[in-house]
Amino acid sequence: MTKTDRTWEPSYTALIRAYLALTLIALLVACGTAHAERVRDLASVAGVRGNQLVGYGLVVGLDGTGDQTTQTPFTVLSIENMLEKFGVRIPANTNPQLKNVAAVTVHATLPPFAQPGQTIDITVSSIGNATSLRGGSLIMTPLHGADGQVYAMAQGSVLVNGFAAQGADGSSITVNIPSSGSIPNGATVERSVPTDFDAQPFVTLNLDTPSFTTATRLTQVINKTFGTGTAEALDSVSIRVRAPMNPGQRTAYVAALQNLSVAPGTPPARVIINSRTGTVVISAQVKVMPAAVSSGSLSVTITENYGVSQPNPFAAGSTTVVPHSSIEVRQQKAHMFKFPAGVNLDQIVRAVNSVGATPSDLVAILEALRQAGALHAQLIVI
Repeated sequence: MTKTDRTWEPSYTALIRAYLALTLIALLVACGTAHAERVRDLASVAGVRGNQLVGYGLVVGLDGTGDQTTQTPFTVLSIENMLEKFGVRIPANTNPQLKNVAAVTVHATLPPFAQPGQTIDITVSSIGNATSLRGGSLIMTPLHGADGQVYAMAQGSVLVNGFAAQGADGSSITVNIPSSGSIPNGATVERSVPTDFDAQPFVTLNLDTPSFTTATRLTQVINKTFGTGTAEALDSVSIRVRAPMNPGQRTAYVAALQNLSVAPGTPPARVIINSRTGTVVISAQVKVMPAAVSSGSLSVTITENYGVSQPNPFAAGSTTVVPHSSIEVRQQKAHMFKFPAGVNLDQIVRAVNSVGATPSDLVAILEALRQAGALHAQLIVI
């Protein structure tokens, strides 16, 4: 490395030595640290991502389960445009009644570094009123990226997991979703996405879960393995790492980075409550200050009974229906338990289960503890 060379470009031999040393250090760290995880499980390389593709096409060959063309005119227009490209012109005054064609959207994800000629999986979904795509075939459909360019061509037989059946009396049964299916390896890549993976003298690792602690620890592990000043934590998500400019060396270098082991930071104390399903998730870091909790429920039952009021034989009245309402109030015995200082997750769950509290009772208890200032955790309701 000369004085005028400002790019850090280790030799291939030095890189292999560093990788072997890295492997040994990773094994030692993994043995000594119970909670160490690989970098590939904690972070991704900036710029190395998939790209979404979407297209519009037609599925043909259905067994009478296609679109009702009187309600989906775009299906008829698509058929007419397709046939016109093959030299077949439909008279202007005709209205084709097709039951074996369905208009669909096709979407897929183009993997990073995908090259022309490779195949990718696609998903086909009906956008009309087709009842099932089972047995159909997707005809050639271009898949566009966000920039409007065609990146893949899709075609093939649609695989559908669901099915639907209907009887003559109107009864029907449906299993899963028959109006959507997939085609494994159903699209061929026609264009690669430009990438700047080797355009900069560094690579950036983005943590999946933001954490200043994890970012600091990962920076320290990289600098300890490859030398001081190799990595720099930019924030709680991004770590910038100096890397060789040679594509082959950079690929091996990133592979070495992803196989490093680091102990992630402890996540914040959180209580997640799903108000729709009643699911409650409590992280292990949740602590409760001293508090006493009473849990009980009140039920009110109203019963409506109807009786007949019959007038006297010589009275001038008429027979009427008289309602009789009965109200019953029942209150279950309230349970009270006390949380000592510094209670952890296991003790919270054991205490709540001991009184037979339901998920809704648990939600009410946690909300009351938070309002009382005794719950040291973020309460998130989704």
